[in-house]
Amino acid sequence: MNIGVVCYPTFGGSGVVATELGKYLARQGHKVHFITYSQPVRLDILEENIYYHEVNVQDYPLFQYQPYELALSSKMVRVTQKYKLDLLHVHYAIPHAYAAFMAKQILKAEGINIPVITTLHGTDITLVGKNPSYKPAVTFSINNSDVVTSVSESLRRDTQEIFNISREIKVIHNFVDLSLYQADDNCKNAFAPKGEKVITHISNFRKVKRISDVVAVFHRIQKEHNAVLLMLGEGPEKERARQQAQELGIGDKVKFLGKTSEVVRVLCISDLFLLPSEAESFGLAALEAMAAGVPVISSNTGGIPEVNINGVTGFTADVGDVDRMAEKALYILQGDARLYQFGRQARQQAEKFSLEQIGPKYFELYQEALGLVGSH
Repeated sequence: MNIGVVCYPTFGGSGVVATELGKYLARQGHKVHFITYSQPVRLDILEENIYYHEVNVQDYPLFQYQPYELALSSKMVRVTQKYKLDLLHVHYAIPHAYAAFMAKQILKAEGINIPVITTLHGTDITLVGKNPSYKPAVTFSINNSDVVTSVSESLRRDTQEIFNISREIKVIHNFVDLSLYQADDNCKNAFAPKGEKVITHISNFRKVKRISDVVAVFHRIQKEHNAVLLMLGEGPEKERARQQAQELGIGDKVKFLGKTSEVVRVLCISDLFLLPSEAESFGLAALEAMAAGVPVISSNTGGIPEVNINGVTGFTADVGDVDRMAEKALYILQGDARLYQFGRQARQQAEKFSLEQIGPKYFELYQEALGLVGSH
């Protein structure tokens, strides 16, 4: 099968999922063509059956904002024609689903009927998509995709509540490659040479991630445990968090590691993961932590409770309830046996979201989409 994949090439969850799914399909023998404006961060274009097609947007003085959607649609058309793609799988509604619809219409005029699968990931629906400037186009794009999926039950409900959706939305959860997560004691010594507990947070440091809550919870943890906080990522709240840590007198215990390709290794040396977000459609970072056998303290918003099971893989709390988060963090850290038990249960839960479990569901969906188009 020749599969076209359209995604954002960044560190965000939708780009990671799209890239890992594409790599999985390539290993199954399918040819996977990534179509985007730069090479996805987790993509190795030297891998067999992987192809990358860059979308170039020409700078033209008439436009204040360059028309990426037009360039993307045109690129999808050309790649489909040249490589005889069987389907297009677009991740994130804006602007990918809309651009894919335009590409589909152009190709139809050429006698090519290609199915479009749209996967909704979160803020494309709950934040950007419901903006009045985009809402009609997003609604149209979803309703005119051949197959639509969302990464959680929560996101499916949100989509149906926010938009006038006339079609089925199938839930296929995000996934994780369990084979990547192996313990690395040597790496742990680099950050915790005195046996400190390693607390970790990974995000894009936007307000919705409630970074100040991460620091506040850690502040209480370190009062009772010798611990360090590793903060991975970049974003607008980073400097505010650094200042908060300094004011609380824990600046030397909070390490800001920025964007790093060593996420898996850092998770494999962690004891506890914090995700107090105000909104999460799935919580991929939590799942990745659980794959490394790391229990999670999180908010109970959106799709997180579908991943982090309260009292089993960690604990959930209401958004902003720093007291409960800190209390439950200390409970888990109270003794190696309890920490090991929660970590083992976290890994067992992550196994339900393994690439081997979820990947075939997408392939079944592709076959269904091809059948739908073939029956028209």
